[in-house]
Amino acid sequence: MRFIQLFTLLIVAVGPAHAQGPVSQSRSYPRDYFRQPLDLPPQASGTFAELRSNHFHGGSDYRTQQRIGHPLHAIGDGYISRARVQLGGGGNALYITHPNGYTSVYMHMHVFNERIAAAVREQQYREQRFDVDVRLEPKIIPVKKGDIIGQTGNSGSSQGPHLHLEIRDTESEEPINPQLFGLEFPDNIPPAIQGITVYDLGDESFSEHTPRRHLQVSAGNSGQYALAQNTVIPINGRTGIGIVTSDKHNGSPFSNGVYSIELLLDGKPIYHAVFERFGFTDSRALNSHIDYPYYILKRTRIQKSFVDPNNPLEIYKQLVNDGVLVLTDNEVHQLMYRVRDVRGNTSTLGFSVQHNTAYQPERKRTPGTVIFNYDKENRYTSDHLQITVPENSLYDQLHFSYAQGTKPAKGYSLMQHVHNRMIPVHRGYQLAIKPDETLPVHLYGKALIVDSRGNSQGGRYEDGWVRTTAYSFGSFYVGVDTIAPTIRPQNISEGKNMATLSRMNLLIGDDLSGIQQFNGYLDDQWVLMEYDPKAGVLWHVFEPGLSKGKHHFRLEVVDWKDNKQVYEVNFLR
Repeated sequence: MRFIQLFTLLIVAVGPAHAQGPVSQSRSYPRDYFRQPLDLPPQASGTFAELRSNHFHGGSDYRTQQRIGHPLHAIGDGYISRARVQLGGGGNALYITHPNGYTSVYMHMHVFNERIAAAVREQQYREQRFDVDVRLEPKIIPVKKGDIIGQTGNSGSSQGPHLHLEIRDTESEEPINPQLFGLEFPDNIPPAIQGITVYDLGDESFSEHTPRRHLQVSAGNSGQYALAQNTVIPINGRTGIGIVTSDKHNGSPFSNGVYSIELLLDGKPIYHAVFERFGFTDSRALNSHIDYPYYILKRTRIQKSFVDPNNPLEIYKQLVNDGVLVLTDNEVHQLMYRVRDVRGNTSTLGFSVQHNTAYQPERKRTPGTVIFNYDKENRYTSDHLQITVPENSLYDQLHFSYAQGTKPAKGYSLMQHVHNRMIPVHRGYQLAIKPDETLPVHLYGKALIVDSRGNSQGGRYEDGWVRTTAYSFGSFYVGVDTIAPTIRPQNISEGKNMATLSRMNLLIGDDLSGIQQFNGYLDDQWVLMEYDPKAGVLWHVFEPGLSKGKHHFRLEVVDWKDNKQVYEVNFLR
């Protein structure tokens, strides 16, 4: 049980004068030090700490008019401390370390400026790989506020052209809400409240079996909301409340994240979450912050206003009894949600609750196979399954269940039901499945673990078991990957004259384990191949000094089970 009161909280008034309240901060940030990164009027497509898949969003997303190539400026003086090329994630990303203790990060770029690109390219050829992480000393590439460091793009896991900007604490590397530094988006719209949920927690751990009551709301004026059916809500025993809420910005169709959520009981706060900053190591605990089982079933994220026992997030600035309600009198009590965006625009929702012993929610007891405690390492072993769940990998006590299903058509084991997908895991756990006698010796090196939806979980054969690190519970079996990746040339063919083309394009893909590496060779010399995994496009930009005449190109693509595909072609230049 946690009782948290942050006595050093700063209350900062920002934003427009209407529909506005004070914004909570643990400290002050320089609001006039940085400039906006683009010359475009700032419009948001995503905001800090938005609820994303398995993580909180770490920065501000700037709209770029649905195109790439806008000049990207350094937001302050400093030096390029890191340049990174990822296959997914942030794609082409730059890090600028500033002398005031903060580092700015720019992701999904199209290209770097010439000086930075040269440093990246040098390391790519040195390591003979596309994805690299270049660390630079302070005097190598200094920058001034406003310098053009490259162009906006759509690289990495970006789902459309935009700029992702982060501001991090240089020492701790924690991302901080960039709008607290004055890099704001126009916004005088209060957050929207779409609904609330009442959880009859009782004495059980929170799970998919926790009774839920979903209540609709109606909107009033100036961010004032009320329940659609404004009656007193009966509660009996330990009770939690959750909220579905989002925010919009002026001139943008996107629904973004809010800055703070506060729940008050009879005018006194019992829960206060503030999305000012967070640690990347704890970001996966978003799955504890939300009603994860309901998200898996309905794809709607309800933000719980009560906290699991082993939730490591430090966003909770005020907690009384972990946000759990326990009423023992027969009085009617007033609850109120107060939701704010980072500009101080505020929405409220008030409703009444009352302890009522006549209210008896229907509960489904789930004894499970064995109890897993979150503060200990947990192991389970059977003839066909071994799992080891490290300490602090669970957010609450778990009544772990295990069962076997039928053998899949392409499987080499029975389906192993490892609890279910409704309970999140904070870090990876060791999963091992024993293949049956139908797995031939010559396929041991091709064996891996596959989930019930046909997705590879990786793995290797070792001592009679196929072992991997898994990041979710669910249903798994042993499969094999014997099929090499595919290569499909797009604009190159045998004997073609490529003199008028600036680059060659190919499509690559893999059916199960995924692409591990690719290497291109031009006249037997390694050349840089660039890759967009979203589209499966691989390309090489011809060097200006490439001689005229006949050339030979060879491409090798290898998946994670070492299946190799080779494509060779002769062309003219």
